[in-house]
Amino acid sequence: MLSYRATLDVPTQTVARVSRWIQAHRHRVDARPWQRAATCWTQAVLVLRWLIDGTDIHLLARDAGVSQATGYRYLHEAIDVIAAQAPDLTEVLAQGRQAGWAFVALDGTLIESTRVNAKSAAGHDLWYSGKHHHHGGNIQVVTDPTGFPIWTSPVEPGSTHDITCARAHAFPALYPAAAAGLPTLTDKGYTGAGIGIHVPLKGANLSPENKASNLLITALRAPAERANALFKSGFNALRRITLCPWRIGHITAAALVILTMHRGR
Repeated sequence: MLSYRATLDVPTQTVARVSRWIQAHRHRVDARPWQRAATCWTQAVLVLRWLIDGTDIHLLARDAGVSQATGYRYLHEAIDVIAAQAPDLTEVLAQGRQAGWAFVALDGTLIESTRVNAKSAAGHDLWYSGKHHHHGGNIQVVTDPTGFPIWTSPVEPGSTHDITCARAHAFPALYPAAAAGLPTLTDKGYTGAGIGIHVPLKGANLSPENKASNLLITALRAPAERANALFKSGFNALRRITLCPWRIGHITAAALVILTMHRGR
């Protein structure tokens, strides 16, 4: 078998930090952490290769010197460890107000997954998005005024509408922030969201004032589309999830943590 070296576009400091998080986790949950089949560094490299390059798990397990079952267990464990470092939305919004942000933007995205044979109570395909015509999970993303993601929501099945997902996970923090002077800009899919969530008005015969308002909202929130591009271009695993779709929320949160660590490097 031919062996060769490969390079992963990740700073050594990132691997070291993830390795320290894993080490702390092992000391909390393991009775004998020194008896693990692979080191913390090896597990950190495994999860980063999967997130960024989308490397198959059997290759990751082989390179780590563990079985495929252990490779899956290490992957899920490391994803959870990294995702636990993700910021709380209320805290991030408070920091944004202190930094003088004029607004935040909210947008939903579908993280595609393999087909899932799960039905809703109404009998339709639970994870199929009629909007995107793909199976996957609905993730809500909040960005700062530059379009950089600052928070991602837990996952909801792909058939869930954006506003329904936002009501469950984002609005409880966005409403108080808007009342404190930090409004949210979003698109027409969130019509009826309520006070403090600014949505372009619908209609063909709008007044000049309403047309100007729509143009302003659309122009200001346009950079929010950058967030989804950062996720899907920087993390190959997010292009199509092959794990359980209920894991999409943790995987996206882990990607957010890594993305934030790399910001401005």
